[in-house]
Amino acid sequence: MRIVIGGSSGLIGTELVDSLRKDGHEVLRLVRRKPTASSEIYWNPAAGELDFTELAGCDVIINLAGAGVGDGRWTDKYKALILSSRVDSTSLLAKAAAEVKPEVFIAGSAIGWYGETADRQVDETTPAGSGFLADVVVAWEKASEPAKAAGVRVVNIRTGLVAAKQGGAWSRLLPIFKLGAGGKLGSGKQYWSFISMRDEIAAIKFVISNPKISGPVNLTAPTPATNAEVTKAMSKVFNRPSLLPVPAFALKTILGEFSQEVLGSARVIPRVLLDAGFVFQDPNIESAMRTLATK
Repeated sequence: MRIVIGGSSGLIGTELVDSLRKDGHEVLRLVRRKPTASSEIYWNPAAGELDFTELAGCDVIINLAGAGVGDGRWTDKYKALILSSRVDSTSLLAKAAAEVKPEVFIAGSAIGWYGETADRQVDETTPAGSGFLADVVVAWEKASEPAKAAGVRVVNIRTGLVAAKQGGAWSRLLPIFKLGAGGKLGSGKQYWSFISMRDEIAAIKFVISNPKISGPVNLTAPTPATNAEVTKAMSKVFNRPSLLPVPAFALKTILGEFSQEVLGSARVIPRVLLDAGFVFQDPNIESAMRTLATK
């Protein structure tokens, strides 16, 4: 297949490009600089710049672009960037998909859709929650509508916390735990809906190849874990003690408004994937953590 990917240099995009190319697919990367290879296409989502003709003949368009939610303090300026980087890129690629008509448009999304769920299980049928990230995800998914209106199959992949060594939440937690200084965050009762990187990549490829899947799809493991359970699993896998918890007030001081996402709870179930027969390699937190312990 001929696959076009936006956000190809990010945490998930890098792994996905490598995996798809190993499978023998032609992967075209969208880049914001002058292309230096035939496999690169220039785009500038903020300015709406993309030559749709360069995407002609593609079978799949994937958008994973967006400023990292945890990469900066949530100032008004950075929150605006979190929103615009997602909406602008998705909107531009949705319009491109409407014109070139790929088999499927995979639009990045997130479990932020559900907001705070406490210990209540939610799935793809659950309405949007409230809060900044929920509002962002609603706008993010709405931006994919031009492709859907044109008859293109659209899948909004609501990704959870990806367990990876190179970036994301665990890249920050790992050094702390390896020093033996890791403890639960806040009460530890909040649910973290995680997914291992290898399951994330496999799930994306699964929805590409399954024409019956469309709309929102939760990319999370089937057994969300509390933060205390995450801490326990990490302690076991890395053979390090989990010491005193990090109090909520300290996180609020250090992280500002973003601390709400660390202390918040989202108990998300991947109902669509499970019903479609997807098999997780890492269905529980200990298995996911063991992927981080390998070289």
